Amino acid sequence: MKARKVLAGSAVMMAAALVLSACAGSDSGSSSDGSVEMTLWQNSTTGPGKEFWKKTAADFEKANDGVTIKVQSIQNEDLDGKLQTALNSGDAPDIFLQRGGGKLAAMVAAGQVMDLTDKLSDTATEEIPEGSFKANTLDGKVYAMPVAVLPGGLFYSQDVFTAAGITETPKTIDELETAVGQLRDSGVEPIALGAKDAWPAAHWYYHFALRACSPDTLAKAQDEKDFSAPCWEDAAQQLADFAGTEPFNKGFLTTSAQQGAGSSAGLLANHQAGMELMGAWNPGVIASLTPDEKPLPDLAWFPFPEIPGGDGEPGSVLGGVDGYSCGANAPAECVDFLNYLATADVQKAYYAAFNAPPVNTVAQEAVQEPYLKQILEAYNAAPYVSQWLDTVYGLNIGNALNVAVVDLLAGKTDAKGLVSAVNDAAKKG
Repeated sequence: MKARKVLAGSAVMMAAALVLSACAGSDSGSSSDGSVEMTLWQNSTTGPGKEFWKKTAADFEKANDGVTIKVQSIQNEDLDGKLQTALNSGDAPDIFLQRGGGKLAAMVAAGQVMDLTDKLSDTATEEIPEGSFKANTLDGKVYAMPVAVLPGGLFYSQDVFTAAGITETPKTIDELETAVGQLRDSGVEPIALGAKDAWPAAHWYYHFALRACSPDTLAKAQDEKDFSAPCWEDAAQQLADFAGTEPFNKGFLTTSAQQGAGSSAGLLANHQAGMELMGAWNPGVIASLTPDEKPLPDLAWFPFPEIPGGDGEPGSVLGGVDGYSCGANAPAECVDFLNYLATADVQKAYYAAFNAPPVNTVAQEAVQEPYLKQILEAYNAAPYVSQWLDTVYGLNIGNALNVAVVDLLAGKTDAKGLVSAVNDAAKKG
């Protein structure tokens, strides 16, 4: 039975709308007295983001008698592995962050995630664009509620750029290399990179591949698990050549991405680096690492530069949409909670907490930061949008890809070796 419409507005209307009547799951969290307990796994471990989930769960509990949600904060780098272990052991959380792509496909194939297609509220389907659901849709069925639009690009300090004499943001890879030289000459680290966590380094390769490979080639690799097309090696060589200009911070191979002032996000937050390639969750992370723990006032953004000669469509964007899924055996209240997440008021609170673009179009009207508006404009205008490639190609290939990129940057392998490592992982399934 489809959940009835959840209305945004006054506190009374919201409280009433929260008491939903969706029918879903097998009520595995229900007890004999009618109470329901659910677990929620999310990846915000500090600050406003962590508080958002606590408050959102508490507000839902208050409006739904007998419902309890236990929120668990899990470090982002640990979440995928712990979630897969929990899913395989049959002890999965009821509500959890969904990356989509190959990771979602594996969950669907194993019967570990709930089909939400006929359980979405009218609010969700009317106020969230259809395209935002596609990241978590397989064979026409929806398996997650989107909550945020998170494309990648380069976040930078306007003050640091100005001090280095950079008057325009780079639009091509050659212009990016020129900016790197200007930043280095000004005495700051040009680009912050937390390669200790692997995936931030791999983001560089993903973007080079997005420019080098056509959308058809990217899709074919997902279907056939074959990375023999020349563009994959071309992208690896382009990254190797770029890395040869020494654009990254000293010690980038042992630098974490988001933990502490010495992380790559911390270097940007404290004006010790000029820019960082990251997804649109980055402003919130940076804000938590500034000296006053407030948003960086001179933060700005530009899309990944174009690279001449590739088969990728100019203006294409990498990244996508974060969503939340219900476990296959989660109680009906799990769907109610996801529909609650979709409402404009909750989405506005999400934006305020994470300083990231919400997926609800009504909530998007509250976005004030120029860089977030620019991110939304670039995302909405992109001729092609791909999720992060480690997500698209699944856990085994994704992990091999991430490690191979770090090895490339560390000088332990070359472009051909990177592609070979990924193909070897693909053959193993």
